[in-house]
Amino acid sequence: MLLIWNRPGFTEELSEEDRTALFGEVDEIMKELAESGEWVAGQALADPSQTLTVRAVGGKPEIVDGPFMESKEQFAGYLTVDCDSPQRAAEIAARWPDVRFGGVMEVRPIMDEAGTEM
Repeated sequence: MLLIWNRPGFTEELSEEDRTALFGEVDEIMKELAESGEWVAGQALADPSQTLTVRAVGGKPEIVDGPFMESKEQFAGYLTVDCDSPQRAAEIAARWPDVRFGGVMEVRPIMDEAGTEM
């Protein structure tokens, strides 16, 4: 799985030309992944202001507003790809245009149903 981390709203800071180019690059990569059969799924996430976080407080679950991350980047979306190797997934992530604008792509294997990858 390729996890996309960005500063919320960074695309609004881009010129219309840069924003169009960025989305065009994403479309091109997605088309290539679909044609190669590596594309499985993916989705952008809503603005972090709509996030709820559940964590234990005093041994009981507590629901709070927001992700409350320490970093400026927030989890923005994901791609699930079916690749021959982690290196191939990293190659795809390295091409993702958000990285040039300060975003981060995290490459994480997905456990199979047996969970033996832990």
